[in-house]
Amino acid sequence: MAETLIKVDLNKSPYDNDGVHNRWHPDIPMAVKVKPGDDFILECHDWTGGQIKNDDSAEDVRDVDLSQVHFLTGPVGVEGAEPGDLLVVDILDIGTFDESQWGFNGFFSKQNGGGFLTDHFPEAQKSIWDFNGMFTRSRHIPGVEFAGLIHPGLIGCLPSKGMLDEWNAREKELYDTEPDRVPGLANLPYADTAHLGKMSKDKVPAAAAEAARTVPPREHGGNCDIKDLSRGSQVYFPVYVKEAGLSVGDLHFSQGDGEITFCGAIEMAGWIHLRVNLIKGGMQKYGIKNPIFKPSKMAPKYDDYLIFEGISVDEDGKQHYLDVHVAYRQACLNAIEYLTKFGYTRAQAYSLLGCAPVQGHISGVVDVPNACATLWLPTDIFEFDVKPNADGPVKHVKGGVDLPLAPDKK
Repeated sequence: MAETLIKVDLNKSPYDNDGVHNRWHPDIPMAVKVKPGDDFILECHDWTGGQIKNDDSAEDVRDVDLSQVHFLTGPVGVEGAEPGDLLVVDILDIGTFDESQWGFNGFFSKQNGGGFLTDHFPEAQKSIWDFNGMFTRSRHIPGVEFAGLIHPGLIGCLPSKGMLDEWNAREKELYDTEPDRVPGLANLPYADTAHLGKMSKDKVPAAAAEAARTVPPREHGGNCDIKDLSRGSQVYFPVYVKEAGLSVGDLHFSQGDGEITFCGAIEMAGWIHLRVNLIKGGMQKYGIKNPIFKPSKMAPKYDDYLIFEGISVDEDGKQHYLDVHVAYRQACLNAIEYLTKFGYTRAQAYSLLGCAPVQGHISGVVDVPNACATLWLPTDIFEFDVKPNADGPVKHVKGGVDLPLAPDKK
């Protein structure tokens, strides 16, 4: 059995664990060290560090402190890794804790984080999902059950100081174009809630003032939310600092492409079994500046889909030029409207698209002025026939409880 190098206690704050951090900075000390060829297990808090509870209230989602996230396990130092190398990471297995067989999905309040469809769903809501082996279902969204594809939403290596400075400069430049925007255009460094693992206390203030937030994906990997990075996947990470500094967290039981609810997927605490190796000088050899990966050979098998199209004409009828973001939003809204015909509320449908193994595709980006994006909804996850027919839709979901809602505080 592989050794568990970093453990977490779900009954304690992640701030009490020096094998955990919630910012990116090149000076965060390695929590543990391994050699190429080693395999090991890391335990992970859920990305909020336990702020969301298994109950029927969405007040915790409304009031979540997003300046704390994400809580990552690591960094793991790899002997011999140097800037310019590629760190090869095999995801051997991922699992849930016996004492935590549940996960959550939510919509953040527009005033606190927002999300992909925040103008349509401005208030906080959440759904709870119970795990039964490889399957999951929710008391808040009846009539569906599906197999999970557990994966880390966030995994990557520490940045160099030059890369950190570049991130901060370009994100501050964007932020300054509309500093009062709600939600904000970027999440700038915020020292008050930074947790920098084993860093000595005298170094924390200066590092925390410039340490990058973990919200977006960047050149090193980070919060990419790629649902296909599951067990059996192999990832090639650019190395930017000595010993690489691999960290991981934000585990998802299942997710639809795009993680469209932002507090998206089915978020969970759990463990991940990894193996590491090195390709010396691999960044230059292969021309790599962002991670590349091979997907798992093991995935839930769904063969029948309803595919919803969207084009780059927004909800107000405004034409956009080959805008894939707008097009995918329209595909999602079209799918939500369709699912309401079977009795789901719009919120239930939205949550389902964030949790279930839906596929998102960029289907056309050359036919001016409209890009075409598609959302692929697997039909086999439903306990009834969800396909169109001559008799029209039947409201199979009757009298169900809608998602817990937490209106914004006045």
